[in-house]
Amino acid sequence: MICKVIVDVSNSEVDRIFDYVDGGLDVKKGDRVLVPFGNKKLEGFCIDTAEKSDYDPAKLKPIAAKLDDFSCISEEMLALMRFMKEKFYLRYVDCLRLFIPGQMRGGRVRELKRLYVELSKDVSEEEIEKLIPARAHRQLELVEKLREGGEYLSVITEEFGAATVKALEDKGIAVKTDKAVYRKPYDGLKSEADRVRLTDAQRQAVDKILGGDKTVSLLYGVTGSGKTEVYMNAIDRVLKQGKTAIMLVPEISLTPQMLRNFRARFSSGVAMLHSGLGPGERYDEWKRLLTGEARIVLGARSAVFAPVKNVGLIVIDEEHDASYFSESNPRYNTCDIARFRAEYNGGKLVLGSATPSIESFLLARKGEYSLVSLPDRISRHGMPKIQIENMSQELISGNNGIFSRRLEQELRKTVENGNQAILFLNRRGHSSFAMCKKCGYIAKCEDCDVTLTYHSVDNMLKCHYCGKRYKMLTQCPDCGSKEIRYGKIGTQRVVEELEKMFPGVGILRMDNETTTKKSAYLDILGAFKAKEAQILVGTQMIAKGHDFPDVTLVGILDADMSLYFSDYRSAERTFQLVTQVAGRAGRSDKEGLVILQTYSPSHYVYRYAKNYDYLGFFEKENNSREVTGFPPYSTILRVLMTGEDDETVKNCARNMFVDVRAYELENKNEFLFLQAMRSPVARIERNYRYQILMRIKREYEDTVVREIYRIIDENKVRGVSVFAQINPQSMS
Repeated sequence: MICKVIVDVSNSEVDRIFDYVDGGLDVKKGDRVLVPFGNKKLEGFCIDTAEKSDYDPAKLKPIAAKLDDFSCISEEMLALMRFMKEKFYLRYVDCLRLFIPGQMRGGRVRELKRLYVELSKDVSEEEIEKLIPARAHRQLELVEKLREGGEYLSVITEEFGAATVKALEDKGIAVKTDKAVYRKPYDGLKSEADRVRLTDAQRQAVDKILGGDKTVSLLYGVTGSGKTEVYMNAIDRVLKQGKTAIMLVPEISLTPQMLRNFRARFSSGVAMLHSGLGPGERYDEWKRLLTGEARIVLGARSAVFAPVKNVGLIVIDEEHDASYFSESNPRYNTCDIARFRAEYNGGKLVLGSATPSIESFLLARKGEYSLVSLPDRISRHGMPKIQIENMSQELISGNNGIFSRRLEQELRKTVENGNQAILFLNRRGHSSFAMCKKCGYIAKCEDCDVTLTYHSVDNMLKCHYCGKRYKMLTQCPDCGSKEIRYGKIGTQRVVEELEKMFPGVGILRMDNETTTKKSAYLDILGAFKAKEAQILVGTQMIAKGHDFPDVTLVGILDADMSLYFSDYRSAERTFQLVTQVAGRAGRSDKEGLVILQTYSPSHYVYRYAKNYDYLGFFEKENNSREVTGFPPYSTILRVLMTGEDDETVKNCARNMFVDVRAYELENKNEFLFLQAMRSPVARIERNYRYQILMRIKREYEDTVVREIYRIIDENKVRGVSVFAQINPQSMS
């Protein structure tokens, strides 16, 4: 038998299929194997088998070993690998690595096994009575215990003592075996079953999602409309049909909260997959899904690759969120992966959002997706009022602080009344940069072409791209001046200001800096829910999904932050963020208020956001995209080249652009825009970066993308990594 193997080396030059002889190991498609490669032995993946090879059989080497006693990659995932390679211009191995826990590679994680004690099947009840004297009460009690089922040795020894266990073992009555121990993430997470009776609108939504003739449904429901209950009821029905389900959320911070709800409803049938789990936990959860012990997977983006079979339903909650796009290698769009898996299994895909992406809503309008609406909040209370505060007027009137007078007034009122407030600022750290007042020097990372962010807690400058840390400036390295000023404020600075305003009041901060530990999400959100703090300050991880009944005030400190990015999606992202954050207020019977601080109060985004007018915003934004020829009325393709030698990368980009330009000149009708340039962030982790950007007419996307991928293949050079992105979320 010939095995077709992809070696586990992320290098384009070896990312091809190699033939090996089975060697009598009974290797199957989807197995991980150890193979001789040059003068080394490398791990690899068997992606196919054949009776014979196109190469000389005498020159084929035998596989050295199978690495697992099970096949870890299914036929479906191998088909997905081929789809991803063609769609996103990925290497085989980079796709395959997504399908298994990373720590499996190199044997860095395995099943955790402990000694287990159970009654021997070779000893009858009559023999037990003869072997244990009537006065040996502890031995008899242990036998009675083991009749109910085996138990781990450590537990039995603690209860009955080592001597009692050994006595039964010596008599052949009890036997010890190795048994896997399941490492359960968030084991202490309390969950209480709280099955809610669906409203008519929710019940109709579930019926339409599962009973409709469309593979994809867009569940468009305002914040607080009960979308989660729709998801769980749809999953419940799918499970009763003997199928499995995948539930995706955009932020890791949302998974413990969602896990609590899902465990209450589906018990141990739920497994969790996300990057915040420990290696052992992630492996065990993945294995439970592979074996079918768990039939629901809950997690962030990577959970879309869970090894569940016969998928009946995939849910992508907050489908508009940029986190569903992988912006580093391997680059992919989670929605495309989910749609492939749903179609492969004959299942359904649900995209849920209060503020759907322009593309998704347009597809629903056109009838490609089924449009399912939940227009009202479950509580029957209206959405919280949004009050817009003009920060330019605040400056003119002498207020140059972080908070407008109205926000400070409402904060004091909220604290005095015993209610809670959430303050949102999508910038972590103390300040966005450190700058010399005299000569204008700005501290930048040595390895990346980006400004360093100041963090006052440890008095350090940090790079948010590579993680490198630097000592805070005491004087300018260029001119020697000690006059250093800080840039725009971050969450850390906001907390410092609040502590001065409200001494003794509990204040929590939630961003990437405060959630490095796995339990941090639960600890912070749990403390806020328990009212150990009255104010929660955070970045976008607090903007969506959370439900705190005592939050009556939400403050959006710098709404303009995402509005003036040089990105065609900036207005859309700002509208979505404002609406999502505003939805955290007034979710119970208490009236909510949102204070939105901006220097552009007349901008149309805020006019629509203030009235929660998604449909009005969609019409304006959709019309603008159609007129200007931006997605969804075109496709943006970005070809990114990176490498350590600037000249080599530049020459690769230049040569590739010459061929792309020649193709564009022959097919002008297919292109709207084409340009080559240095990337906005010109260097990351000492790698120089160049890019070719093109906008392609939507109807020619498949043809042009295939041709561009061919040109990339013909122009690749050693020392330069080339990546392709379709409709990238960031051009940096």
